[in-house]
Amino acid sequence: MTLKKLMTMSVAMMAGVSMSAENPFFHYQEWKTPHGTYPFNEIRTEHFMPAFEEGMRQGLAEIDAIAGNQDKPTFQNTIEAYEKSGRLLSVVASCFYNLTNAETNDELQQLEMELSPKMSEYSSTIRLNEKLFARIKAVYDQRDKLKLTKEQQKMLTDIYDSFANNGANLSKEDKEKYKELTARLSQLTLQFGQNVLKATNAWTMLITREEDLAGLNEDTRQILRKNAEQKGMDGYLLDLKPTTYIPVMQDCANRDLRRELYMAYNTRCIGGEYDNTQLIKDIANTRLELARLFGKKTYAEKSLHKTMAETPHNVYKLLDELRDNYMPVARQEVEEMQQFALQKGFYGQLQAWDWSYWSKQLKNEKYAVSDDEIRQYFPLEEVKKGVFGLAQRLYGVTFKENKQIQVYHPEVSAYEVYDEKGRFLAVYYADFHPRDGKRGGAWMNDFKPQWMEGNKNIRPHIVNVMNFTRPTDDKPALLTYDEVRTFLHEFGHALHGMLTQCQYASMSGTNVPRDFVELPSQFNENFIDEKEFLDTFAKHYKTGDKMPQDLIDRMKRASTYHAAYACVRQLSFGYLDMAWHSQEEPFQVSECRTVQEAVVAFGNQAMQQVDVLPVVPGVQMEAAFTHIFSGGYAAGYYSYKWSELLDADAFSVFKEAAKKNGSIFDKTAAKLFRKNILEKGGTENAMDLYKRFRGGEPTINALMERDGIKAIIIK
Repeated sequence: MTLKKLMTMSVAMMAGVSMSAENPFFHYQEWKTPHGTYPFNEIRTEHFMPAFEEGMRQGLAEIDAIAGNQDKPTFQNTIEAYEKSGRLLSVVASCFYNLTNAETNDELQQLEMELSPKMSEYSSTIRLNEKLFARIKAVYDQRDKLKLTKEQQKMLTDIYDSFANNGANLSKEDKEKYKELTARLSQLTLQFGQNVLKATNAWTMLITREEDLAGLNEDTRQILRKNAEQKGMDGYLLDLKPTTYIPVMQDCANRDLRRELYMAYNTRCIGGEYDNTQLIKDIANTRLELARLFGKKTYAEKSLHKTMAETPHNVYKLLDELRDNYMPVARQEVEEMQQFALQKGFYGQLQAWDWSYWSKQLKNEKYAVSDDEIRQYFPLEEVKKGVFGLAQRLYGVTFKENKQIQVYHPEVSAYEVYDEKGRFLAVYYADFHPRDGKRGGAWMNDFKPQWMEGNKNIRPHIVNVMNFTRPTDDKPALLTYDEVRTFLHEFGHALHGMLTQCQYASMSGTNVPRDFVELPSQFNENFIDEKEFLDTFAKHYKTGDKMPQDLIDRMKRASTYHAAYACVRQLSFGYLDMAWHSQEEPFQVSECRTVQEAVVAFGNQAMQQVDVLPVVPGVQMEAAFTHIFSGGYAAGYYSYKWSELLDADAFSVFKEAAKKNGSIFDKTAAKLFRKNILEKGGTENAMDLYKRFRGGEPTINALMERDGIKAIIIK
């Protein structure tokens, strides 16, 4: 049965339920909420499937109307019409997939699995619609004769390429194969991500002896006690969430406990109930099959076509250049720490579960700065004022909390955002603390994009989701240095989404090449080491005193601590990603190995060239590497380093301005960055936008200078 028939039957059967007033999605244009935000208080799990099905039915009907239009194909009746199609489905999907990441449960996860093949077939049905593509191609072929804006030209090219890259030019037989492969891949990647979340939530360890937690501060112990109380246990309950894992690995003197936690975290999905190793093999081979359908040797070759890097050669060029310059320094950092640990009574060779602990000990001794000392000046409420204030100083943006805006969890805060002239700019949701229903990490997403509806500017609704330290019974949430950096990072993405000024939704905000999308976020991180910024908000949570100059100086000196190690660690992930997606033959498992052994060995070999610590047998992080096996970074993880090169180069403009006018909050540089980067979305070629801001192409020089690395080899 075709998807269209299935949708028609499903909707007809459920007409009495799905189209009733009880389902808020069917009345999204009539929502009386502030700024048309989601009425989360009214939305129930049972509303999603009928709304998805009706959204797909409407979307297909709109596509059929475009494809069957007897008028000559034009930009307006074909390209713009296609851009505007599927609005209901977008509304439902934006809500649903945000929830499955930030506030999921067993019912939503099951529904996600049921929806996966339907959504995959829906997408394939549109992408492989021959009549639709014929009209798109007809407009594309006459693009040079049309009087289009730059944004319209870019959107036309992007839409044509998206169809071509998703099978529109394939033979009839290969189109069917394409549909089969994309449906399979959708299921595999979804299962991978769900396994990681379930495995993370499944593991706990009860500690009954307080002496086993020597080195942990009282705040962390209180969190662990609360974990145990919530489970009806007496003691300290460890889990694999960042708020447990990071403090234990950094502070716990009990080496055996660190090792056990490390092994649990890094073997989460290797074997057992939530094994991902077979899924890795299947995902990689399915992607290779897809690439071959398009005449590409590897998936990386196909995937990189629309990025700034463009080719695997250029990706490896960047990775290799960084490896050659950073590896010698990274080895020196490891040797220094080995000698330090030996002097402190440690015996043997440092292992992976020792690194964070001894790194922090050495950092404290070298710079007399610790997270515990820094955190006293980073209460969450003050950090929010600082981060929001940064946007105001640079771009004139202000934030006003509105408790009338409904949220998907009581911990979420909602804000109205206004520009420098007091005009409404966006809705911003902030979700800061870990929960069982929230996946790990931190991210930005949109509940609603920005676009123009005639002369009306439809403004976006943006969300930042984090997993920051919770408050305790006697202290507010005190953030670590890294958590503040993460907040700045994700808020940079949010600004990209909120400041956008584009004609079309598919062009606006963060709809840019993935090796460009991290520029605004990583650029924003740079301010954490600037005294002028810290002075605006970093206050002791008890006394209200500003962070002292001495501590700021020590933080600044420590900012490049183990920069080389951090770089090669990121490179290892990039090499691992490229190895899986640069294969020209399907991944095979020999008879003498299990799938788990083969996957682990493959990963170890891929990362070997940047190993600076001993390889731990049976451990490979790729089994929980959601970025590349269930996220959007397949053959794209390198983009973090690519964007880091861009952000260092971009921030050097502000540093130079500060030398001239005495302020890092340079209005002229900020205006250029806003106008050419933050507002433009994907309306033009990314490198052209960057050069317009910077005045030329970026170089590696600013990144190495920031990291304190002297150039050894520049190719």
